[in-house]
Amino acid sequence: MGRTHMRALAGSDRVKVTAIAEMSAAARQAVDVPEQYDSVAEMLDRAALDGVLIAAPTDQHGAIIGEVAARGLPILCEKPCGLTAAAARASAHATAAAGVPLQVAYWRRFVPGLRQLHDRIAAGELGVIHLITCYQWDERPPSPAFRAHSGGIAIDMGVHEFDQLRWLTGQDIAGLAVVSSGAAPDGIADVDGAQVVLTLSGGATGFVSLGRYFRLGDAVWAEAFGTEGHERCDVIDPAEGEVAQLAALRAQAESFASFAAGGPCEGATADDAVAALTAAEQVTAAIPAAHPGQHVAGQHVAGQHVAGQHVSDGLAPSYRHRPGG
Repeated sequence: MGRTHMRALAGSDRVKVTAIAEMSAAARQAVDVPEQYDSVAEMLDRAALDGVLIAAPTDQHGAIIGEVAARGLPILCEKPCGLTAAAARASAHATAAAGVPLQVAYWRRFVPGLRQLHDRIAAGELGVIHLITCYQWDERPPSPAFRAHSGGIAIDMGVHEFDQLRWLTGQDIAGLAVVSSGAAPDGIADVDGAQVVLTLSGGATGFVSLGRYFRLGDAVWAEAFGTEGHERCDVIDPAEGEVAQLAALRAQAESFASFAAGGPCEGATADDAVAALTAAEQVTAAIPAAHPGQHVAGQHVAGQHVAGQHVSDGLAPSYRHRPGG
């Protein structure tokens, strides 16, 4: 993902990558950056930086955020900002205590088609929203080494959709039910597919479809169904490859530069990351394959019983009751 960001930023006249921290010598040799360091600490000690983009593995987000925040530098952290909602919350506290801006890289918010859909929903042009569907299907799974530390399909992939649902509708996630399929190989606690139906706080329904095998190529799309209209947005089209993603990543970084300089945050906040991870944790809790050797209900609806199965409400009070998006 770090190399993807670098491809995106190569076309920016607002943001420039001047230094990288990367422990792999082979990875450092593969990129053309003036200053290269084998540790974050060395980069922070020696490089002149205006802000830091964290694109390390998810389980390293919190430690690096703490390290960078202690130096007083603004942070753009790749999603999901930790493996758990508690980790994202701790990072939010660390950056707030240091007085450091923290933005989480949910780049979908900078896709023109999705921004148009967001604005049309907010303006009431589609009427009362009954259903929002969000699909993310990858061409193939990531490597087993990455997958084993990713948190599973809901945390690695689904957080994008959960954030997208909240942002598009201005509604919070009030409950959800899950069906999963295709246990991951090699004993990894994950699945290859997960379908989630969500109840939103304003009365709309959300549907999230996640899959690891889409042979046409990586694909992302969303649809909104309202009383006054319908709109579909193809976010990533296999025929176009990463073009839309690179453009959105560049727009996101340029927006972050303005935020780091004292402007408003136009992207996702730490609170948004906590909300997305809270939903992702609930989905993971409902997937038996994510808990080898444990009995886990196959469905989950927050604060309710489903088919005689007990499920709990894991939503933080501020997340459960806060109106709007």
